[in-house]
Amino acid sequence: MIIEALDVPWVVLLSMDSFYKVLTTQQQEQAAHNNFNFDHPDAFDFDLIVSTLKKLKQGKSVKVPVYDFTTHSRKKDWKTLYGANVIIFEGIMAFADKTLLELLDMKIFVDTDSDIRLVRRLRRDISERGRDIEGVIKQYNKFVKPAFDQYIQPTMRVADIVVPWGSGNTVAIDLIVQHMHSQLEERELSVRAALASAHQCHPLPRTLSVLKSTPQVRGMHTIIRDKETSRDEFIFYSKRLMRLLIEHALSFLPFQDCVVQTPQGQDYAGKCYAGKQITGVSILRAGETMEPALRAVCKDVRIGTILIQTNQHTGEPELHYLRLPKDISDDHVILMDCTVSTGAAAMMAVRVLLDHDVPEDKIFLLSLLMAEMGVHSVAYAFPRVRIITTAVDKRVNDLFRIIPGIGNFGDRYFGTDAAPDGSDEEEAAPS
Repeated sequence: MIIEALDVPWVVLLSMDSFYKVLTTQQQEQAAHNNFNFDHPDAFDFDLIVSTLKKLKQGKSVKVPVYDFTTHSRKKDWKTLYGANVIIFEGIMAFADKTLLELLDMKIFVDTDSDIRLVRRLRRDISERGRDIEGVIKQYNKFVKPAFDQYIQPTMRVADIVVPWGSGNTVAIDLIVQHMHSQLEERELSVRAALASAHQCHPLPRTLSVLKSTPQVRGMHTIIRDKETSRDEFIFYSKRLMRLLIEHALSFLPFQDCVVQTPQGQDYAGKCYAGKQITGVSILRAGETMEPALRAVCKDVRIGTILIQTNQHTGEPELHYLRLPKDISDDHVILMDCTVSTGAAAMMAVRVLLDHDVPEDKIFLLSLLMAEMGVHSVAYAFPRVRIITTAVDKRVNDLFRIIPGIGNFGDRYFGTDAAPDGSDEEEAAPS
């Protein structure tokens, strides 16, 4: 009911039930005869809970175990969750660990009558977990009720809000939702203010490098920005710009001194790439148009792809597809998208790379055209990511289109029809 009433994008529900510890053979035997205490703090993996919540609050993805209550064990496949605007963590021992308590911004205790708790447990354990009524009552009297009195009931005092009658208390739910909305608005305003300050009062960030605007570069921009340019010309000059952009980006890779011998038997003091591997990652669909230019100048480059699209109901970017080479964490990664307006898709793509342990300072974001808003957004969120482009436009309009812009790059390149609302590529897959 809280999630439904919040009506905000990116809400994650994380249950403490996922974090029961893996039982030993002896404990498995005890559990089979209802002699293992699952209602004690020691039954939960608090270290994993804390590390998982910390990563989610940092916007990183996590692997969450899937617990099988029939076999009292974790299943082989874990589920992946991504950081969200709101994380709801629920469980009977949610307030039992001091470190965990410090991670919670709002603590809610749902006070339910003991008779209702018993009836719910009977219904659940018998119908969902295949247990008999005698075993359920035995476990309740031996472990559940004493654990509630010792470990759960006393934690009511640390709660910010105590909700009697559970989901039937609509007044309490409304108050909770109102408070959460006010907190979200405050945090959003502070982030917006910081970005606005960066945009209005400060020069473009030092991590940005713009290809020198020579007459040649300016001429190619003139051609691809012209709405009358044919598709063949648009593709030809876009490819030329991409090649220049990638050549420029390679100059920021680490090089070390090395000496080679020429065919004349003479030593030549030169430079060699000091990294392990270069990997290109394109943000579909427009980003993949830059792959041929990257392959043309980087021998044996590995390629990955990310598909990020806007949820039409929430307006938030969502990860739909991901394919990355193995062992990418040691690579220098060239992240490619043709236009970046708000920076939403680019930031999510960077977040995915960070989740795969790619160091922030080894990520290079390349784009043919960026808006100042997108530059500031990416640099504010990831100050060590190198941002490289051929041009930066000043404005983004109310529909998040770059002004004066280049139009919908994907539609112009692939010859597809424009979106029904005439929006740019970054509206379908926001950049």
